[in-house]
Amino acid sequence: MVALVLCAAPAHADPALDSLEKLRLSIQRVALENGLRVVLEPDPSVPAVAIAVTYDVGSRNEQPGRSGFAHLFEHMMFQGSKHLKKGEHFQLVAARGGTLNATTSSDRTNYFQVLPSNELALGLWLEADRLRWLDVTPQNFENQRKVVQEEYRMRVENAAYVPASIRLSELAFQSYFPYSHPTIGSMADLEAARFEWVRDFHRSYYAPNNAVLAIVGDFDADQAIELVRRYFARAEPQRALPRYAPPALPAQTAEKSAVVRDALAKTPGLYYGWVIPAARTPPHYALELAALVLAGGESSRLHQKLVRERAMARSVSAGTDDNRGPDLFTIQAELTSSGDLKAVRREIDAELARLAQSGPSQAELERARSRVRASFVFGLESCLSRATQLGEFELYWGDARLLTRELEAYLTVSVRDVQRAVLEQLTPARRNVIEVLPK
Repeated sequence: MVALVLCAAPAHADPALDSLEKLRLSIQRVALENGLRVVLEPDPSVPAVAIAVTYDVGSRNEQPGRSGFAHLFEHMMFQGSKHLKKGEHFQLVAARGGTLNATTSSDRTNYFQVLPSNELALGLWLEADRLRWLDVTPQNFENQRKVVQEEYRMRVENAAYVPASIRLSELAFQSYFPYSHPTIGSMADLEAARFEWVRDFHRSYYAPNNAVLAIVGDFDADQAIELVRRYFARAEPQRALPRYAPPALPAQTAEKSAVVRDALAKTPGLYYGWVIPAARTPPHYALELAALVLAGGESSRLHQKLVRERAMARSVSAGTDDNRGPDLFTIQAELTSSGDLKAVRREIDAELARLAQSGPSQAELERARSRVRASFVFGLESCLSRATQLGEFELYWGDARLLTRELEAYLTVSVRDVQRAVLEQLTPARRNVIEVLPK
């Protein structure tokens, strides 16, 4: 096991920061000989154990014409392996009172399960078995291709405003394919996909040295590592991985816009988007707080003006996608039946100009900080949430313990930082606009 150097935790006036420092000191990191990275966070106060396996593959790793493969394997990974029949993974976990699922994003695919503490060995064995011996067959591929196509029809084609969100990413990222296409892929690409392409995609990315295993909950660390070595050390050895080499991000010097006609939208909608620096950079922290000032809750500027005072919009929101690479800052408004797109644009533009000129008030910034603090602390309460986030931080940034420094990075953002980030990043020339018109 990796030796840990324990230093005295610095005293903070903020109890949340103190609790995060204790969390940092409880995190252990191990690497197996085959390259699998393991993150452990024992917590005897939780009568369960969460296991999260995060693979460094998402839709950003796909190629034009072969989109949707990362998401397809989110489904394929439950289709059986050498020692498990199709669906048996679900049955074994459910029979012991556990839960499991998986998610795919542009930056990663993760598989997770929560089990009673005495079932840790089962959970690890299940993950190791499908890592090494997943049943990738033409039959399973055809079956899951149909499942994903039906999911696309339900979640994209038959969901109001979703096509507009996809179009916004296409417009903002232009020819930058890693983030310009949706994680679910396209119907055309799924229909044209060949089994050999899908099989090669799996062989390229599902390797021990392309994954992080995170375990959080009531377990003994030494026993857990013994189990991890027993089941995962026999997985395939380290494999040569594809090099992630994205194209250059196209420069944007003028506003771009498009109209999306949406038969399912009851009222018009307005989408703004700007490409901004990646997550965990100073401008990104500042823009996340700017999003809260603009549209974070009922006291935010745009909610007060567009929803409460003038009844122009049914809802308004703002936020970031939190990409590892270039990110997207969005403002979205779904209008009321009496709302006018031009009037809503004027109001949003006026608030952006005011924020760029003078920044938020100190009271607004404190409210935004409080929301971040509450969201961050409550977001780490469950062992599953901690396992998922620790796995992502180890995968993305090389050290799971960096998660415990995130809150402090937000709390040190100043009024001037927010004002400067809005002034430099959310400019009219870098803006992308989608207007949604009901058919």
